Amino acid sequence: MEVITVQSEVWKNLKEQIEVIQQKNEEQIRNQWENEWIDNDTLLKRLGISRKTAQAYRDNGLISFSQVGNKIYYRNGDVEEFLMNHRIKRREV
Repeated sequence: MEVITVQSEVWKNLKEQIEVIQQKNEEQIRNQWENEWIDNDTLLKRLGISRKTAQAYRDNGLISFSQVGNKIYYRNGDVEEFLMNHRIKRREV
């Protein structure tokens, strides 16, 4: 096994650069996921709701969606926002 010695300042800078790259990569993956579209059937399965309930959410403006013909689509980010807006925080005991 080969051992390489580097100055602590060089190692610190390298570590910081790796952390920046990792953070940017995580942000890019997150943005990509948020902007992916799912269809109505996927939403129903994900939330465990009926078609009628999903229709009510759309009619009442509770969740954003796009419609192409008879097909309904939702962005993952909009579904997450919908869930966060309806989140009930636990009570302190």
